[in-house]
Amino acid sequence: MTAAEPVHGEPRVCSVDELRSLFLFEKLTGEQLNWLCEHGTVEAYEPGRVYSEGEDAQWFYVLLEGTVVLSRRVGADDVEVTRTSQRGVYSGAFQAYLGDRVQQIYRNSLSVTVPSRFFVVSAELFSTMMHEWFPMAVHLLEGLFFGTQIQQQIVGGRERLLALGALSAGLTHELNNPAGAALRAASTLRETVAGVRSDLAALAAHGDRAPSLDTLVSLLNRATELAAQEKASALGPLEISDREDAMSDWLEDRGVENGWQLAPTFVQGGLEADDLEQITGSVDDSVLPAVLSWLARTLETEGLTAEIEEATHRVSDLVGAAKQYSQLDRASQQEVDVHDLLDSTVTMLSGKIPNNVRIVKHYGTDLPRIPAYPAELNQVWTNLIDNAVAAMADGGMADGANGGTLTISTGLDRDHLVVDFQDTGPGVPDEIKDRIFEPFFTTKPVGKGTGLGLDISWRIVVSRHHGDLSVESKPGETRFRVRLPVRWDGEGEGEAGPTPAPDVA
Repeated sequence: MTAAEPVHGEPRVCSVDELRSLFLFEKLTGEQLNWLCEHGTVEAYEPGRVYSEGEDAQWFYVLLEGTVVLSRRVGADDVEVTRTSQRGVYSGAFQAYLGDRVQQIYRNSLSVTVPSRFFVVSAELFSTMMHEWFPMAVHLLEGLFFGTQIQQQIVGGRERLLALGALSAGLTHELNNPAGAALRAASTLRETVAGVRSDLAALAAHGDRAPSLDTLVSLLNRATELAAQEKASALGPLEISDREDAMSDWLEDRGVENGWQLAPTFVQGGLEADDLEQITGSVDDSVLPAVLSWLARTLETEGLTAEIEEATHRVSDLVGAAKQYSQLDRASQQEVDVHDLLDSTVTMLSGKIPNNVRIVKHYGTDLPRIPAYPAELNQVWTNLIDNAVAAMADGGMADGANGGTLTISTGLDRDHLVVDFQDTGPGVPDEIKDRIFEPFFTTKPVGKGTGLGLDISWRIVVSRHHGDLSVESKPGETRFRVRLPVRWDGEGEGEAGPTPAPDVA
């Protein structure tokens, strides 16, 4: 829509009676109304833009007649916020009384759809009027405005600390499992290596009858080859038990006194008695028990080494996920792979997700990297996943069962990347659906939530990333959709700061 121009040719007479008929001015005295008419003007506009979001807020507008549309810039689109023909609604520099303590710009765009008239006063005069006529009201409004800002910052910081604490507890739990496994394996490995040394000493005591080192290495290679062909992990518990019994009997028949201890190692390695018969066929019977003991312990050391390697890889992956999640070593704004951010968040939250809640990922292919503040997007993912999990774990599914499924999907919608979080929880009641993005609004019990999670998420997505956050809900299916532009056009992207309520009252 092109900018509207005042219709300078028409008379622009300010009428005290007309101002008195507006709800905004009806309580003013005759002297005050005369002052307004002396210092303000009446402007007529043809359909078009009156002012644009982000411009210096120089004027305060009050609608006398016509129809106005208030819009906000979201990505590349203008999203309509309010459309009204109510006389007396106001917009523009209505925060001028706060002075330079806040940035004095138009917070949205104002347009008219039909020929319209406004009473217009400069921001400077509006500020003077407020301070001189309503000093107590100005103090109360200042306290409300800045108090709310401070409160949101404090509670928002608390919200982030609570989330960080929960994530730290989850990460500690997740790290403890592989770290404990690695510790146990390392302790067992120390004992096993000591046993290997004893077996080698026992073999050396047999003198010429002991197989050479080359022969032992060959035996180990053949055992490893056969073990790779069939892994015991594919067997059921009953079959494993039967194989261990058969292996134990075979070992005892060949003079291995602790055959029952060695049998599980061979079976776990994927070997059967026939395999050992083939491997050790050329070994002298007098040294066979020592060779089999050495072979079992050597295979066990390899298994323990693999277990330690797997555990340390898991620790490394978790640390990498934490690093990706926190973005501590990255620039604040960069081009990111959204899937990396989602995966790191799910990993960080895994300790908080109950066993009866399943996470399913449906990621689109060949999605572009997008400009973003990754640590802040991770906070959005955290809030949305945490809310969905809480809804399913506490409220259950629509059919009354506990738990459910959270499906995270990604894809492209023209020039926007879309991330959907769809859960099978009980849904958001219609009567509160329009309020869930309001600051401090929460349905959780006292002490369980601050009511800022979705508000913060909305601000991050809309104000910081020029995207959109919406919700659709019915019993058994709630979907939060995040739309993020694949590129940022123009200047001033990512400006921080609170998102004010619509200017038109």
